[in-house]
Amino acid sequence: MYKTLVGALILCLGSLGTAAANELESDVGRVTYFKDVVPILQEHCQACHRPNGANLGGMVAPMSFTTYEETRPWARAIARKTAAKEMPPWHASPEQHGEFANERTMTEDEIAVFAKWAQTGVAKGNAADAPEPTMWSTGEGWTIGDPDLIIQMPERHFVDDDVEDEYKYFSHQLTEEQLPEDRWLKAVEFRSGSSVVHHIILDPLGGIAPGSDALVYPEGMGRKLRKGAKLTWQMHYHKEPGSGTGVWDQSSVAVKFYPKDVEVEHPVIGSYLGHLAFRIPAGDPNYSVQVDHTFKSPAKIVAFSPHMHLRGKSAKYEVTYPDGRREVLLEVPKYDFNWQTTYWYDDVKFMPKGSKLTFTSTWDNSEDNPYNPDPTVDVTYGEPTTDEMSFGFMDYIAADDSDA
Repeated sequence: MYKTLVGALILCLGSLGTAAANELESDVGRVTYFKDVVPILQEHCQACHRPNGANLGGMVAPMSFTTYEETRPWARAIARKTAAKEMPPWHASPEQHGEFANERTMTEDEIAVFAKWAQTGVAKGNAADAPEPTMWSTGEGWTIGDPDLIIQMPERHFVDDDVEDEYKYFSHQLTEEQLPEDRWLKAVEFRSGSSVVHHIILDPLGGIAPGSDALVYPEGMGRKLRKGAKLTWQMHYHKEPGSGTGVWDQSSVAVKFYPKDVEVEHPVIGSYLGHLAFRIPAGDPNYSVQVDHTFKSPAKIVAFSPHMHLRGKSAKYEVTYPDGRREVLLEVPKYDFNWQTTYWYDDVKFMPKGSKLTFTSTWDNSEDNPYNPDPTVDVTYGEPTTDEMSFGFMDYIAADDSDA
C-alpha cells in the first residue's frame, strides 16, 4: 500500500512538472506579463499606478499595476488607452518629441506590446524573466521624497454645500522654527486637503492645477525662500453644489532645499503672457487670441505651462528671432483642462535680446465640445471654472550673449 501511494505521488508530481514545463514552452515567442509588460509598466506607468502613487494636482490613478493580479483585469483598457495616446498623459505636439525632460510618451513598439498581450490571452509567463521591482520613495507618499519642511494652510476651511466656485485667501508668516535662515528651493510638492481643490497658488513656492507634477528644479536652478516670508494661499474650490456636498479642507505643501552651503547659480524668474480682454462668441468652435513678450535682454527659457479652462482647445508658444526666423517652441494641439502640464526643457532654450515670444490660446465654445458648460453664451475672462482664462506661463533664467 505504501509503495503504491509513493508511486502515485511521484507520478502526480511528474505530471505537474510536465504541465508547468509545457506552459512555459507555450510562452516561447508570446508576449508575457513578466518578460514583456513589466519593464514597460515600470518605465511609464507605475510612478502613478501603484499604492501611494503620484498625486498630479489631484489626479490620482485609481488602480495599481505593480502585480500581475492587479494588472490583468485592465489589459484591454491599457491597450486601448495607450493606442489612443491618452495614456501616459502628454499633450505636446509630436513635433517637440525629445525636447522636454518630463516627456511622458511611449514608442510604437511599446504600445504594440500591450495590444498583443491583451489579444493573445494575457499570459503571465515566468517570474524569473521580470526585472527587479522598482523601489519607490517611501516619503509618506511625497514623490519628491522625505521633505525638509511641510507647511499647512493656517486654518481648516469648510467649503459649504451651496458652493460651486469659491476663492479664499489665507495668509501666515513663516516662523523662526520653520525657517531660521534663507534657503534655496530644490523641490516643491503640493497636496490637496480635499477633492474639491481646483488649484492652489502660493508664491514663491508655486502652485498646482489638475494634472500638475511636483516641481523639481534642474540642478543649479531654483528660487529662494526668505526667512520670515509671508505666505498667502490662494485657494480655488470647485464642485457641484447640493445638500451634503460640503467638505473640510486644509491643504499642505512639502519642500526640499538645496544644502545650506550651496549657492544657486541661476535664480529662476517666473513670468506669463496673459490676455484679459477677450470675448469668445457663443457657438464659436475655433476662437483665438494672441499676446507677445519681447525679451529686453538675453534669456534661457526653462519651462512653459499653458493655462485655460473648460473651453480650451489648443495652445502654442512661437518665437520670432531678431533675424526674422520663426520657431514653434511648444504646441499643445489638444489642450486638456484635467492635465495642466508644465513642460520642462531637457536643455534650456536660448532667447537672444529682441526675440519676440507669441502665445496663442484657442477655444471651442461650440456644442461639439463635451466639456462646454454653455455654448449659447459669449464667454469672457473670469476666475470661475465656467469662465475662461488665457495664460502662457513661462520660467526662465538670465543669460548673456556668450550663452548662445
